[in-house]
Amino acid sequence: MTTNAPSASEHHLESEFEHEPVPRTHRRSLASVSAVWFGFPMVLTNAVFGGTIVYGLGFWKGMLAIVAGNVVLLAYVGCLSYIAGNSGKNFALTAAETFGRTGAKIAAGFLATVVIGWFAFQTGLTGATLNTSLGWNEPAMILLAGVLFIAITFIGIRALTVIGIIAAPLFVILAVVALVFAAKDGHLAEFASYSGGGSNATVLSVGAAVTIVIAGFADSGTMTADFTRWSRTGKEAVVAAFTAFPVANFIALLVGGLIVAAGAAASPATDGGDFLPILTSHGPLLSTLAVIFVFVNLGSVCTHCLYNGAVGWSQLTGSKMRLLTVILGVIGLVAALAGVWSYFSTWLNLLGIFVPPIGAVLICDQLIARRHRNRAIRSVRAEPFIAWALGSAGAFAVHEYVPAWCEAGAGIVVTAIAYAAIEALAPSAARGTEPAPATEPGV
Repeated sequence: MTTNAPSASEHHLESEFEHEPVPRTHRRSLASVSAVWFGFPMVLTNAVFGGTIVYGLGFWKGMLAIVAGNVVLLAYVGCLSYIAGNSGKNFALTAAETFGRTGAKIAAGFLATVVIGWFAFQTGLTGATLNTSLGWNEPAMILLAGVLFIAITFIGIRALTVIGIIAAPLFVILAVVALVFAAKDGHLAEFASYSGGGSNATVLSVGAAVTIVIAGFADSGTMTADFTRWSRTGKEAVVAAFTAFPVANFIALLVGGLIVAAGAAASPATDGGDFLPILTSHGPLLSTLAVIFVFVNLGSVCTHCLYNGAVGWSQLTGSKMRLLTVILGVIGLVAALAGVWSYFSTWLNLLGIFVPPIGAVLICDQLIARRHRNRAIRSVRAEPFIAWALGSAGAFAVHEYVPAWCEAGAGIVVTAIAYAAIEALAPSAARGTEPAPATEPGV
């Protein structure tokens, strides 16, 4: 398979295959792809989430919600990863088979923009965290972090592998150190009896907690194809996703929950299980490691999200991933400097309502309704958009009228039912089941 991308020998950078499936000759090992996903969820942000969940629900109820959310993510991301590992296609190319060539631009453009919001939030959080913990200048740290994260993402999938290999062990080591300090106060042993129910808690039901777990990775989880298309097979792609959900994701959420249950969190209602203040209060060595940890750990999230956005928009615009990395990175950096993280709760609601139905449509269409795999790719297919709209409406209804339920799960279920019904009722010709012509672009 040929590509118009410059060769590695010209720029010492491997092609990112923005506009075509990754050739078999360029697929990466299971360990390499797993490193990309494993290092992604094991981040300080997840410790914050885990802490807020336990603060509201108590330890065991919180763990139940965390496990349930990870089971949903495993099934959801695992199925999408299986599709990507078999085809080698990124999210935008995969979406074209379901939504149509033009229709896919709506879904892919939406998600590729959403993840830049995550990049902006996490970059801003880097500066805010260093300001809160060490008193450093917040805008300067945001600017430094943003430039660094853009430079790492520019390198491509290889850099994501490396930062994942570094970020995950560093998280485990410093989390263990923080838990040891928490245990010295004599409260860690009592974690199992922690009942939660703080007066200013924001997580008040298991369903809401499950939504938080899912929404935290709904966008990049839906765009998993950008990472797992590098897998050699669909099965290896599923294994790579498994290292993230439940393994890495659960560890990070558990650590945050333990910090809160041990009474070691400074502000559990707002900062959850953020254990950075524990480290910075124990001498210059740990403070230095904490600074490195913030850049590497939050940088892992930022680079992954920026990569998702750059791959998506490069495919949609016919441009190159590295050019879009710079353009989108600068946009995200400006948003971070403007204080975008203050809208975080609204951001999570958006993700939980509108994003999971997109993945549900792809799974139903490309895994369950496999008999239509060889249909001609049209410009726009209305069926997936109708199912997406109905699923999002169902999730919104749960959010508004039954907030104790899981809105993200409701969106997935309603979408699946809607799409199955539409497929069953639509005549064969409307489904476009005829084989795709050999000259069909993108097939």
